[in-house]
Amino acid sequence: MPRPQIRPLDLTDDATATEVHRIGRAAYGVEAELIGFDGIPALHEGLAEMRARPLHWLGAVTADGEIAGFLAWEAPDDDGPVEIDRLCVAPTWFRQGIATALLRHALTSTFPARTLKVTTGAANAPATTLYEHLGFTRGPDFCPAPTLRMASFTRPAPEPE
Repeated sequence: MPRPQIRPLDLTDDATATEVHRIGRAAYGVEAELIGFDGIPALHEGLAEMRARPLHWLGAVTADGEIAGFLAWEAPDDDGPVEIDRLCVAPTWFRQGIATALLRHALTSTFPARTLKVTTGAANAPATTLYEHLGFTRGPDFCPAPTLRMASFTRPAPEPE
């Protein structure tokens, strides 16, 4: 498979939005199995709901236009932390470095001087391992639902030189 390039995604384009929605549902379906909780909001979000969210999107896109994965965040306030809303990889692209490439791009090109925050299911070992590998520090776990434990991660902005 050709190596995807990281670039912004335009969800006003129907085909792009439909593909992002499909990938998100597939990826969150896998996470739901890993964490034993199928109430993940994005798993049940409709296409129109997803498009209405005030998110910015980066995709890992192949030369032939296939979206292998994406990262989305809300526009940050001034110099405050950037909160990653979702990081999803199409299951056919699992374990090929797509999530790592998206996060590295965010850390080095999109938000090189910003603190990043993210949450994931605490039992989602692939995600928790990835965040720790890329220098995120695990914060306190929390339980937004009785059968769901979430892990929070922060990667502080680099110190100015």
